[in-house]
Order: sequence, then C-alpha cells, then structure tokens
Amino acid sequence: MSGHSKWNNIKNKKAKGDAARSQVFTKIGREIAVVVKAGGPDPNSNSKLYDVIQKAKANNMPNENIQRSIKKASGELSAVEYVDITYEGYGVGGSAVIVECLTDNKNRTAGDVRHAFDKNGGNLGGSNSVSYMFDRKGIVIAENSVGLDDDSAFELAIESGADDVSLDDGMVEMTCDPSALGAVRDAVVARGLNLVSAEMEWIPQNMITLDADNLVRFQKMIDSLEDSDDVQEVYHNVVLPEEEE
Repeated sequence: MSGHSKWNNIKNKKAKGDAARSQVFTKIGREIAVVVKAGGPDPNSNSKLYDVIQKAKANNMPNENIQRSIKKASGELSAVEYVDITYEGYGVGGSAVIVECLTDNKNRTAGDVRHAFDKNGGNLGGSNSVSYMFDRKGIVIAENSVGLDDDSAFELAIESGADDVSLDDGMVEMTCDPSALGAVRDAVVARGLNLVSAEMEWIPQNMITLDADNLVRFQKMIDSLEDSDDVQEVYHNVVLPEEEE
C-alpha cells in the first residue's frame, strides 16, 4: 500500500483470495484487541473501537470474528498482549518505506522486517530515517450515500475541519490533521454518510517511479512485508502500476 488512494487499498484487500482475506482478518483482530485493551469493549464509548469495527466491516470481516476479537481483549477468552512498533527504511532506487506492526514478539518481528528489506535490496534505517518525507494525516472514507456533489463535499470538509476532500467511485475521502480525525469522522456520520474507515496514515510528500527491474524487486519486498501477520500497514512513496490509471 501507499499514501495514494486509501479507497483503492481497501478495494484491493477485499478482492484478494480466501487465504489473503483471512490474513487481513487476523491483522484487524489484533487492532481490535489493542483498542479494546486501551478503551474498553463498547464502541459507543470507545471511538477507536468503533473506527476499527467499521474498517473490519469494509473488509467483509464476519461479525462473529469481530465479536470474538472483542471478547478476547476483554478477558472473556485467552488474550495476548500486542505492542506497536514502527520501522523505517529504504527500498531499491531510493524508495522510502514505513512499516507499522503489532506484535507479541519484538525479536521475531524485527527479524522478519529486516529480512524482507535485506533480501530485496533494501536497508532498514533508524527512527525518522524516512518519515520526514511523509506527512501524518487522518483519512476518513465514507460511502456517498446522500449524493454529495463537489461543492457540497467541499462545504462539509470545511465545516468539519478537513484539509482536502475527493469524490471517487461513489465514495467520499477526506484528509485532515491528526487532531481533527474524530471531528471529521463525526461530521461525516452526522451528515448521513455510511462510514467505511477513519484512520491515521503516512502520506508521501512526493512519489517516485522505479524502472522495471527495481519495481519487481520493490514489489517483492512489499509483498514479503505484508505477508507477515505482525505487519499491519506498509506505506511507501513508489508509484505502482495500478496507481497509474
């Protein structure tokens, strides 16, 4: 994934096969576990849990799986403690990569991430080695269920405190400062739009294009990272073929 169209990322996940979807469910289950531990099992009072549940539904995660994850984190079933770790590094061609993880074994995760970089011509760096090339933003996506046009979507963005808004494929996607994420989400819901996701993202300030050989190596690295259950999100500044449409 990248900081490009978040809705395209969600569509790509939904289109994957059963094995890949199962892996997506595992990763979302970990997110649910973390936010329940931090804020409780009631999405009405735990806005972060509400957001993750919407994300789960957008990825077609069965309600049974969602409730099981909540129960595990609530102590009703055996629970595992997860910690979040962020890795930064360079891929081939000077590409920049940020890897967000949730893990119950830091050594395993560090080894897996380092191996993915090293095997594919990349180099794992330290804190802020590449994140200065990205902006931290809130991204809110909702179905355009009330038929907003460009003008009304822009007005909603201004009223809610969003920095930018786009309409595409029947969806509304808003970008905002991290501190405004909750307000933008609430404004979207209050307007009657069906919320799909509300999350923090790393958005690249500039995108780069790799030659064919390096693009293959880079994609292999991204695939290797995303194959790890410990890796939640991978952000980068490379233009991928499906984003050139």
